Amino acid sequence: MKVVIIGSGPAGVVAAEALRARDRSLELAMITQEPYPPYSPPAMADHFLNGRDEPLFWRGRDVCERLAVDYHPSSRVTSVDAAGHRVLLDGAPALAWDRLLVASGSRLHAPVENAELPGVHDFKSLAAAEEIVSRVRRGEARSAVIVGAGFIGMEIALLLADLGVRVAIIGRRGWVMPRMLDTETAEIAGRAMTARGVELRLGVEALGFAERDGRAAGVRMASGELATADLYVAATGVKPNVSFLAGSGIEAAWGITVDDHLRTTVPDVWAAGDAVEAADRATGERYVHAIFPNAVDQARVVAANMLGGDVTYAGAESMNSLKHLGLPIMAVGALAGALVAALAGALAGEGSERPCSSASCAAKPGAMCFGW
Repeated sequence: MKVVIIGSGPAGVVAAEALRARDRSLELAMITQEPYPPYSPPAMADHFLNGRDEPLFWRGRDVCERLAVDYHPSSRVTSVDAAGHRVLLDGAPALAWDRLLVASGSRLHAPVENAELPGVHDFKSLAAAEEIVSRVRRGEARSAVIVGAGFIGMEIALLLADLGVRVAIIGRRGWVMPRMLDTETAEIAGRAMTARGVELRLGVEALGFAERDGRAAGVRMASGELATADLYVAATGVKPNVSFLAGSGIEAAWGITVDDHLRTTVPDVWAAGDAVEAADRATGERYVHAIFPNAVDQARVVAANMLGGDVTYAGAESMNSLKHLGLPIMAVGALAGALVAALAGALAGEGSERPCSSASCAAKPGAMCFGW
């Protein structure tokens, strides 16, 4: 039996490991647009700061050789022929499959004008990140404007600040990481960012990127102001890579539709990782949970079911953490609801337990929050 995996991220790699562990006779193939061996996206910032390869290439640069995976780097999938059991590639022969895993991950989603201009960077892949860091190290970028004050924007800002770049973040909401943090915790994170030298311009709407000579030349604000820098970064969110599934019969809205066994709407095709709309373990709501642990868990479920198992996926976790701030922050569960639990590492003098003053916790006698 031949299994083809579209994507070399955590979901693709862990699925290959689990499949190989269960069946040494399988033919395994993996397709990726990346020119690199499989790597861990969350380790990119640390890699550029400390130069160590081990956390980045978390399964080893030779993981595909060790697993006897037919690896296809720098390859773009143009479409999936579900009826013919083939994956069609740009400029290369099609790959036949008996079982298919779509673990195609996500890409930048930038709903602002001119986001596709040359000179607008993102941090969504190792190739894109290397382009940013290379410009800094060549002395071409001493200042940067980042559009987006979410988790990704914060990570990029901290990396660039540590590399000596003067960084400004533009955020449409009035606080940082609005999809991850309540306003109280965001205020603490914002103070920590400012202490690290990052300028926060919050409650400001960026309309798009200005153009000069065919390249990005500034960020246009709703106020009419133009923010300029040596480097422009879009960090406005991500969108699943699913456009190549058009016409395949594999149903996808924002992300790929799967059942509780992570099967798609086409027989013999499964999906995992950032491209999947999975049920939330706590709420049952289906949406894309684009974090590393969920991708790994889903990959293991898919591997078992591809080989005839009957494993039900219990649901994805809604959580995220920011560790490079100097203030460890973890957010778990829904941002709003009957009970909000916020955990933050201690700022100087702010690490003791105290009664919670947030509206959701105040109604609960004895409710405590920790770390702020």
